[in-house]
Amino acid sequence: MKIVILGAGQVGGSVATILASEANDVTVVDANAERLQALQDRLDIRTIRGHASYPDILEQAGIADADMLIALTDNDEVNMIACQIAHTLFNTPTKIARVRAGSYIRYQGTLFKDDALPIDVLISPEQLVTDYIHRIIEHPGSLQVLDFAEGQVRLVGVKAYEGSALVGQALRTLPEHMPGIETRVAAIFRQGSAVMPEGNTVIEAEDEVFFVAARKNTRAIVSELRKLDRMVKRLIIAGGGHIGARLAQALEERFQVKVIERNPETGRSLCERLSRAIVLQGDAADENLLRQENIEHVDVFCAVTNDDEANILSAMLAKRMGARKVMALINRVSYVELVESSGIIDIAISPQQATIGSLLTHVRRGDVAKVHSLRRGAAEAIEAVAHGDYKTSKVVGRRVEEIRLPPGTTIGAIARGDEVIICHHDTMIESEDHVILFLVDKKRVPEVERLFAVGATFL
Repeated sequence: MKIVILGAGQVGGSVATILASEANDVTVVDANAERLQALQDRLDIRTIRGHASYPDILEQAGIADADMLIALTDNDEVNMIACQIAHTLFNTPTKIARVRAGSYIRYQGTLFKDDALPIDVLISPEQLVTDYIHRIIEHPGSLQVLDFAEGQVRLVGVKAYEGSALVGQALRTLPEHMPGIETRVAAIFRQGSAVMPEGNTVIEAEDEVFFVAARKNTRAIVSELRKLDRMVKRLIIAGGGHIGARLAQALEERFQVKVIERNPETGRSLCERLSRAIVLQGDAADENLLRQENIEHVDVFCAVTNDDEANILSAMLAKRMGARKVMALINRVSYVELVESSGIIDIAISPQQATIGSLLTHVRRGDVAKVHSLRRGAAEAIEAVAHGDYKTSKVVGRRVEEIRLPPGTTIGAIARGDEVIICHHDTMIESEDHVILFLVDKKRVPEVERLFAVGATFL
């Protein structure tokens, strides 16, 4: 696939890295020569220096015969105009744009369509991250909570806790511990390495366990893997920018929320937007301020400023002073790896990973309804739609045990209409089923795409 990416920042660079690794023809446009050079030094891609929305720059980038434009600059207006020009002058088939301003997003149903602003897919990293954090807070004890099939199915990652009911137990005993609750362990990661889940696999303390279940059952399952964390009541959000403001608005009706914001003007603006949350002016890494706000009684401390170092330091301080769970928004991939491996922060949130999943949904071949990038892009969870019949499809009309899945791939669940079916070896796949798969090795994605292709339509 020929793809033009506008913007070589954190998100654009991460997207270029993943798409280039999958044998796509990638060209990146940015006005910053240093950013482009850094990408070109490590990736097999073309780069064009220039203003991302200028028609002649887009033409140099090969937009005339590109399959897709992904506009990821820091400027909403540049992204929107670039999509308009790609549509009007070059008839680009698929146009994806990052739009951050809530004012635009509120009118997306009217604004973003062919007879107005022709954007096929609108991506708001801030909203994606807000939703991501919100789901984790709703599931105390979880490391990651991902939705599939319009929210009917959830993939939840937890760290197995010493002393919990399932540590030391084989996976085949799951039904004994949770009678009447259907679930399937999709993957286990132990000390950074994947362990294929089989009936005799024993869960060990500190294992990272990913399970698939119907949305209504996820909390009951989390409680079996760890001591059931008490429900969240008190939260402190460090940073009142785009993400902090959205998060506070989303949570203030159900939880006791306080926002710490350093900038007085931003704080006043936030006060006007929030109805119940309390806004404090100050530094989230100020030990006296945290002590005054009784940090030891806070259930979740979430640092979401624009400064990685400030987020890491304030989260570490909050943890040391007694906050029960701390999260930090971290843009630099190297920092994410360092923080996750050291365990100094409970959850490191990467905006790139949240955004990339949305993009990959539209890059994947075949009918892929949802993609989530996991473990810093090494693993992937996919929702693929099965089409055809026994003769034209490699999956329809076959039991799970009959399907030749790539190594390291598991089928966890099927959404069939309003029904969620947890898969076993004898589960039969039908046409139009939404199949949720987990791949511990993302390099196997093309093989999964071919599995779900119908007859000669897959080239």
